[in-house]
Amino acid sequence: MRTLLRALLTHYRGRIIGTMVGLTFALVYLHFGPWQTLFIGVCALLGYYLGTRLDADEDLRSLLERILPPVD
Repeated sequence: MRTLLRALLTHYRGRIIGTMVGLTFALVYLHFGPWQTLFIGVCALLGYYLGTRLDADEDLRSLLERILPPVD
């Protein structure tokens, strides 16, 4: 049984992850509504973007200055 599960997870990994993400999105949408779900998604994407930049050893201050340039 365990080898069957491991084989299914190995072979259909993308489909399983995609199904779980879709199901999670649907449940969040039903619970919070469309605008709150969109806000949650935008915040998650922003966090992902900032996290990848920090993983690339980019300084947080220079990153924020590039995204939000200082006002003169």
